[in-house]
Amino acid sequence: MRPRTGTRGETVPTVPPANHTVDAAEVAALLERGRTLSTPVLRAAVDRLAQPMDTVAAYHFGWIDALGRPADGDGGKAVRPALALLSAEAAGAPPETGVPGAVAVELVHNFSLLHDDLMDGDEQRRHRDTVWKVHGPAQAILVGDALFALANEVLLELGTVEAGRATRRLTVATRKLIDGQAQDISYEHRERVTVEECLEMEGNKTGALLACSASIGAVLGGADDRTADALEAYGHHLGLAFQAVDDLLGIWGDPESTGKQTWSDLRQRKKSLPVVAALAAGGPASERLGELLAADAKSQDLESFSEEEFATRAALIEEAGGRDWTADEARRQHAVAVGALDRVEMPSRVRDRLTALADFVVVRKR
Repeated sequence: MRPRTGTRGETVPTVPPANHTVDAAEVAALLERGRTLSTPVLRAAVDRLAQPMDTVAAYHFGWIDALGRPADGDGGKAVRPALALLSAEAAGAPPETGVPGAVAVELVHNFSLLHDDLMDGDEQRRHRDTVWKVHGPAQAILVGDALFALANEVLLELGTVEAGRATRRLTVATRKLIDGQAQDISYEHRERVTVEECLEMEGNKTGALLACSASIGAVLGGADDRTADALEAYGHHLGLAFQAVDDLLGIWGDPESTGKQTWSDLRQRKKSLPVVAALAAGGPASERLGELLAADAKSQDLESFSEEEFATRAALIEEAGGRDWTADEARRQHAVAVGALDRVEMPSRVRDRLTALADFVVVRKR
């Protein structure tokens, strides 16, 4: 697959199609509703953990600082809880029906973050030191494992048939998420990765859990598999759009907004979509980028690289068309996600909100 390229030097913004507009206030209200309804249940679940895991988890979620003092940290975008509640409404159930699903998905998501930060060597998340840096690698592993166990416990203790169906979808999504992380790590040590391989990895690593978020509330609300599958398709393609934007931010994002270093993904040798698309494009910039990345793969220490060296690689990616192609792909996946909603009969208000969340995903800056 060859990437679609725009005019050299022209920045193609990650915006949704012209027929969609983002109502920032409405999206903010949806995200806040997800936090408000799910956080008390999430905190109650974390409180079940033995010391010091409960404290370590509380630090990770931003509820306390490194010294154990109460804090009001950045708990993330809360897209997944918002989707779980809307999913319940799409099935005709009250949003509260989706709360256990929202909490379960957030627990799995944060299980993956704890482990990913350790595997990637990331020292900062949400503008704070990561758990493994503050509390050590062992605690990061243990707390991550504990959050995964809690996710299943939160669902199964409902004791309903719907809870069993929801747990099955969550465990499948978790397995795919882990598959995606394994693929991501293996790709760091390969000189070349195809665009198709990259999309498969990102569909597993990001798409699977967003797909589960978009269907789990409906399942808990009694929706049939046809409805849940359509909502899952919406979430899967939304996840691919989400990750495409993440990949853009991982290279060109503002550290003040993202909470990560400049050129973050380049420092970690990630074969993200802009990189893979640029390498597949052909042409002088693509060939020069390939030569540099092949040499980088043999280097044991990228820490010694200057900012200019990373900036050169980012410029080559852009010149080869990787940045434009990835922005284009985010828009395409957004359109497919929104189109999947046509397969579900739901109140127009709920459909509009799901569309607004999809729009938000492709215009965010962090």
